[in-house]
Amino acid sequence: MVSTDRLSRGVKAIFGAGVVRMVSNALLVVLLTRFLLTTEGYGRLNFALSVLTIVSIFATLGLPKSAARYITDFAETDPGQIPHIIRRSVLYLGVITVVLSVAVVVVGRPAARLLDEPRIVPFLLVGAVYIGSRSGTKYLGSIFQGFNQVTWTAVVKVISSVSRLVFVAAFVLLGFGAVGALAGYVASFVLASVVGFGALYVDFYRRYEPAPEMEEGLTRRMLEYAVPLTATRGANVLDKRVDTVLVGLLMNMTAVGYYTVAKQVSDFVSMPAASFGFTISPALGEQKSGDRLDRAASLYERSLQYVLLAYVPATVGLILVAEPMVRYVFGTPYLEAVPVVQVFSGFIFVNAINKVTSDGLDYLGRARSRAVVKTATAVANFLLNLVLIPTMGVVGAAIATVITYTVYTGANVWVIHSELEFSLRRVARHAGIVCLVTAGMGAVVVSVLPMVSGILTLVGAVVVGLLVWSVLSVAGGVLDVREVAEFIG
Repeated sequence: MVSTDRLSRGVKAIFGAGVVRMVSNALLVVLLTRFLLTTEGYGRLNFALSVLTIVSIFATLGLPKSAARYITDFAETDPGQIPHIIRRSVLYLGVITVVLSVAVVVVGRPAARLLDEPRIVPFLLVGAVYIGSRSGTKYLGSIFQGFNQVTWTAVVKVISSVSRLVFVAAFVLLGFGAVGALAGYVASFVLASVVGFGALYVDFYRRYEPAPEMEEGLTRRMLEYAVPLTATRGANVLDKRVDTVLVGLLMNMTAVGYYTVAKQVSDFVSMPAASFGFTISPALGEQKSGDRLDRAASLYERSLQYVLLAYVPATVGLILVAEPMVRYVFGTPYLEAVPVVQVFSGFIFVNAINKVTSDGLDYLGRARSRAVVKTATAVANFLLNLVLIPTMGVVGAAIATVITYTVYTGANVWVIHSELEFSLRRVARHAGIVCLVTAGMGAVVVSVLPMVSGILTLVGAVVVGLLVWSVLSVAGGVLDVREVAEFIG
C-alpha cells in the first residue's frame, strides 16, 4: 500500500529540486542571452547540446530505467538480487559510455565537416566528457526512483543545477565563450555524479546482503526490457532535440537561439508536472504488483485532474503574456521568439499530461506499447520538421512538435486507461469546469496587460491571474484547499 506521507515527501523533494533547477536555469538563460553570449553564440551552444544529447542516447540505452524497474520488483521479493542488478548495470553503463565517448572524439572533425559547421569541433571534443558525465546523472536519477527514494534524485538535481549556474558563468567570464559554457555543464554533471554514486554505494548498495549468485536469466531480462525503453528514450530525445538540430542545419544559429528560448520557457512551465509524474510512477507499479488496480486508477485519475487544473490556465496565460515576457526577460533581440512561445504553449499542455502518464507505463510493464507509439511519432516529427521549417521557419518546427506530441500523449493516455480503467467521464467533467475557470482568469489578464511596462508590472499581471484562478477554482469546486494543505504539510 502506497504511503501518502512518502508520496508527499517525494513530491515535495522533487518539486523543491525542480524549483531550484528552474530558478537556476532561468538565471542561466537570462545571463547567457542578455549579458554573456550573442544570439548566434547562444544558438551554437544549444545546437551542440542538442547534438550531444541525441548521441548520448547510446551511452545509457534503456539500462537505467530497466535496472530501476527490477530493483522495484525485487525490493520485497528477493532483495539479495539488488546488489547484482546495480553492479551489472553500472558495468554495462561504464563500458558503453567509454566506447561512445572515444567514438565522439574520433569522428568529431569529420562530422563537423559533414554538417558544414567547423566551429562545433571544440564542442564535440568537450562533448565526449559531457556524454559520460550526463549519463552518470541520468543513471542515478532512475536508480533512486527505483528505490522509491526520490529525495536523493532531488539532491543530485540540485547539485547539478546550482553548480551549473556557477561553472557556466565562470567559464564564460574567463573568456572561453560558448565552449566554456558547455564545459560548465560538464563540471556540474561530474560534481553531481560523484556525490550521487557515493550515496548509492553507502546508503543503498551496502544495505543489502548480496545473494550467492544472480538469479538465472535476470541479466537477459534486464537487457531485453531495456530495448523498448531505449527505443522510447531515443524517440523522446529525437522528438525534443532533432527539431533544434534541423533549425540549425536548415536555417542558422541565430534561429536556433530564438527556438531555444521558446523551448526553455516550455521546460520552465512544465517542471511541476514533471516532478509529480516522476514521483507517482513507481507507486503505480507498486499498486499493480499488489493487485490494487483500483488504487492505481484513483491515484492516476487524481493526478490527471490536478494537471488539468494547473496547465489549462497556464497554457492560456502564457499565450497572453508571451510578448511582454520575451521583451522584458530575454530582451528585444529575441522578440522573434514570441510566436514560437505561443505555439509551444500547446506543447506545454500535452507535455504536462504526458509527464504524469508516460513513466507510469514503464512501471506498469507497458514500455513496449509506449515505445511503438513514441518511435512512430518521432519519425513523424522529423518528417514534419523537414516540411515545415523551410516554409514557416522556427514556428513550423514548433507546430510539428505540438502536433506529434499531442498524438503521442493521447496514445499514452489510451494505453494507461486500458490498463487502469479510470473514469474518463469524471476527468471530462473536471476539464469542463477548469475551462470555465480559465476563461474567467484570461479575461482579467487581458484587461491588465495594457498596464505592463516592465518586469515588475509583468509579475503583477501574472500574480493577478493566479489570484483569480485560485478564487474561481475554489468556488468551482475543483480545488480543495484543505486537501492541498494536508498534502503539502
